[in-house]
Amino acid sequence: MAVAEQVEARSQSEVAYARILERIVSLEMPPGSVVNEARLRDELGIGRTPIREALQRLARENLVKSVPHRGTFVTDVNLTDLARITEVRVVLEAHAARLATEKLAAADRESIEELLELLARGYVTDQRDLMQLDQRIHRTVYRAARNPFLESTLERYFNLSLRLWYLVLDRDVELAETMMRRHVIGFESEIRRLLVEG
Repeated sequence: MAVAEQVEARSQSEVAYARILERIVSLEMPPGSVVNEARLRDELGIGRTPIREALQRLARENLVKSVPHRGTFVTDVNLTDLARITEVRVVLEAHAARLATEKLAAADRESIEELLELLARGYVTDQRDLMQLDQRIHRTVYRAARNPFLESTLERYFNLSLRLWYLVLDRDVELAETMMRRHVIGFESEIRRLLVEG
């Protein structure tokens, strides 16, 4: 395979991964559902190989599971996992924030301040907007840490957490909104403190 074809295949795989991930995290592809590769190819307009590569990556991240002679399924959500995931994220997120503060470039600071300003101005109109904004803030901090290994690890655990948030949102909108607002406000306060100290 030519280098150009390898790059194209890789970018198609990345696109497939991002789009399938979004469907899983947002529960459009609910826990326990069958992953229909042919349907994904048709709906996403992406070939078999990139779809399979994306599914292999999602399997490594515990979001899908292949069962021999039965097919591929979206993994179930176990709410007790939230405590375990949170244990990992608390340590890694704090470390990422510390690294980001040490390495913060002017562009990073500007991006973070813009996102925090959106939150302060009431840009958020509903729970899903709040979750989207929270994702953007976290991912900006991850990138600002300038450690691709840490960033990819945090992404993996963040995606698992997001799916749990969407599950809570679907089951109890009021509880989810209260919990998410508390989380975002606490995270925002911590990031503002780091920006001031940095």
